[in-house]
Amino acid sequence: MTGPHNPHASSSDRHDGIAKLAVAAIGIVFGDIGTSPLYAFRETFAGHHPLALDAVHVYGVVSLIFWSMMLVVTIKYVTIIMRADNKGQGGSLALLALISRRTAHARLGVVIVMLGVFATALFYGDSMITPAISVLSAVEGLVVVNDAFEPLVLPIAVFILVFLFLIQARGTAKVGALFGPIMVLYFLVLAVLGIVNIAKDPEILTALNPWYAFQFFLLDGWLAFLALGSVVLAVTGAEALYADMGHFGRRPIRFSWLWFVMPGLMLNYMGQGAMIVSMTPAEAEVAIRNPFFMLAPEALRLPLVGLATLATVIASQAVISGAFSVTHQAIQLGFMPRLTIKHTSASTQGQIYIPVINWLLMSAVILLVLMFQNSSNLAAAYGIAVTGAMLIDTCLLAVVLFSLWKWKSWLAIPLLAAFFIVDGAYFAANLTKVPDGGWFPLLIGVVAFTMLTTWSKGRLLMRQRMQEAAMPMEIFVKSAANSAIRVPGTAIFMSSEPTGVPHALLHNMKHNKVLHERVIVLTVAIEDIPYVETCDVVETQDLGQGFYRMKLRYGFMQETDIPKALSPVNACGPKFDMMQTSFFLSRQTLIAAPKPGMAIWREKLFAWMLRNAATAMEFFKLPTNRVVELGSQVEI
Repeated sequence: MTGPHNPHASSSDRHDGIAKLAVAAIGIVFGDIGTSPLYAFRETFAGHHPLALDAVHVYGVVSLIFWSMMLVVTIKYVTIIMRADNKGQGGSLALLALISRRTAHARLGVVIVMLGVFATALFYGDSMITPAISVLSAVEGLVVVNDAFEPLVLPIAVFILVFLFLIQARGTAKVGALFGPIMVLYFLVLAVLGIVNIAKDPEILTALNPWYAFQFFLLDGWLAFLALGSVVLAVTGAEALYADMGHFGRRPIRFSWLWFVMPGLMLNYMGQGAMIVSMTPAEAEVAIRNPFFMLAPEALRLPLVGLATLATVIASQAVISGAFSVTHQAIQLGFMPRLTIKHTSASTQGQIYIPVINWLLMSAVILLVLMFQNSSNLAAAYGIAVTGAMLIDTCLLAVVLFSLWKWKSWLAIPLLAAFFIVDGAYFAANLTKVPDGGWFPLLIGVVAFTMLTTWSKGRLLMRQRMQEAAMPMEIFVKSAANSAIRVPGTAIFMSSEPTGVPHALLHNMKHNKVLHERVIVLTVAIEDIPYVETCDVVETQDLGQGFYRMKLRYGFMQETDIPKALSPVNACGPKFDMMQTSFFLSRQTLIAAPKPGMAIWREKLFAWMLRNAATAMEFFKLPTNRVVELGSQVEI
């Protein structure tokens, strides 16, 4: 985030601040889209649907790439969607929370939630393919340097990827400081290589005219449609601009894209096109196998492979960090079970490490590399998850324009129609890739969607069943206060519901027949905003007889540290001493039953997820020697 505006700061200070954030954004946000020149242009011509290497097709493809960047990235994401922030945060789940909070129509709300969750599920498929295709395409540059390196490509790529996942636990704060300067150098090299080759055929600059894209469709309609499946690889990573908005702010990302990243990318794509057009047919056939590395003189190809490999590692790091961030949001918003989350930076709240997600991603990425063997085969699997997420973002944007921003129909409808046509065409073209590998991200998306929705629905059903059997708190306080023996200290009973008596409190009374002097029923509520102000975190209610009900409110981006939140509280008696406080947790054992609500197989899946979730003690940072767990059984 750019932080609050300081009216006393000089104009040069503000510009310096934006410049520093812009460099940092180049290192994190643009890694995915920045590494696309390694394979996007090549796949359009030499992929599963080859094109003739003549001026008409080259100019048509360059024109399509440019206008895709303009419509999808510049206009849709950078200009419009980035304005739809949830208290500064972006991404499908943040947008979903924003819309859900402001949309009253229940049926529309359910559809919106399903779309947002499916976009999140597709992201997991994308986050598996991006590291695999990026690193593999960079290491394949070794073959351009010397054919003898070919047997080493796969082992080197696997080694780099395994190393990348192994260092995640250490955090990326120190390595992250190097990301910006390396990516700045990388984009400068892209631009210089492009300019040198544009000089061989300056006429390539006319390919920015949209007529060449139309001419391509008029000449080769079906092939042009199929080519969209590869052209879209040039804009993969566009959604990362929106998702990472909370880290850097809107202005630095816009500045970086418009004045540095996009010009560098387009110069490189035009350079690749100019190089192919200026060659003889035989030379072009050889060069199109890896046009990115052929842009450089022979002596500089090995250093270029090194720089490209560094860039792809950085791109992969950004995607992995994104997977951790999205998972954290999904847990907080109730779409995933609690997982062990480790904070890798004492100063930066957003830097987290989730071991389960890290090892699952690593296994999937290595499996992909070994299954598909080369980046060209992986390109067939790449794109469908991205285009699906982009299409869903357009659906959510339609709700934002009409329900939240109240745009006039004459302005919103033509704009949305253009986005739906473009995104729909890209998605349809990528559906043709399903038999060649596109099934993989779709399979991952369906599995993730099933698990996310099963957890959300299961939690709702479980809470309803528990609520049905709950005793009103007022009745319990009156009867228990007069009948139970009171012992010194504080007992905090965790409850997922803001009403009724927690099961752990009832079980404690039933079996131990004692109550502490101070009894607090504590509920943790995750709001659909990223951060809750410190003054609004704690709400307390005095129920009398030494009983209190307390609510801790957190945003979906915040860490839930209960002892830390309780330390300043003095609204319910003396301040909390953790050595005199006991935390009582309910641990439910789920019994699948043929009741209305969910299919039996989903109930069993939910029960398995519940058993494998991280304990509340770990998730809420409770002191390990002050926790008592009391079990109960629930049928859903």
